[in-house]
Amino acid sequence: MTIVNVHQAKTQLSRLLAQVESGEEVVIARNGKPVARLMRVQKQGKPQFGSWKGRISVADSFFDPLPEEELAAWEGN
Repeated sequence: MTIVNVHQAKTQLSRLLAQVESGEEVVIARNGKPVARLMRVQKQGKPQFGSWKGRISVADSFFDPLPEEELAAWEGN
């Protein structure tokens, strides 16, 4: 892990990003105290249809008609 101060990070950002791309973590410090960590972003796969199946459920009452007063509020009356 490389630790750099803010000035170094600003002037050597491209080099630091290359280090991060190769798998190294870089810590940016202000006055010797760590403030931020640069690390490689994990590549995310495409969302898969049905991946939430079995994780959530909707109550049957969700499909019940709305009460008249709430329906009127939605319709702006």
